[in-house]
Amino acid sequence: MAWTSVLAIYFVIWWTVLFAVLPWGMRTQEEEGSVVPGTVPSAPAHPRMLRTVLVTTLVAAIVFAGFLALINSGYKLDDFPFLKPHGAPVVGSE
Repeated sequence: MAWTSVLAIYFVIWWTVLFAVLPWGMRTQEEEGSVVPGTVPSAPAHPRMLRTVLVTTLVAAIVFAGFLALINSGYKLDDFPFLKPHGAPVVGSE
């Protein structure tokens, strides 16, 4: 696999994991009881973006390592069974 493909796949995994990690431990200004004038009450009280980026990088690296292990194990997409739509012909059967 080309290094550009590896980088692109890691970026997609990282970005997806970021949106899963963003709400972890987040408290709103309304929950904290100190809404800054000019902001919405649902804005984060303490964003902690550095922590979020570090956790995202760690989780994405673990997911990406699993992805690489699956790819390098020799499995192909055709090895996984998928349900065929009702009435669809089965390829390879007579």
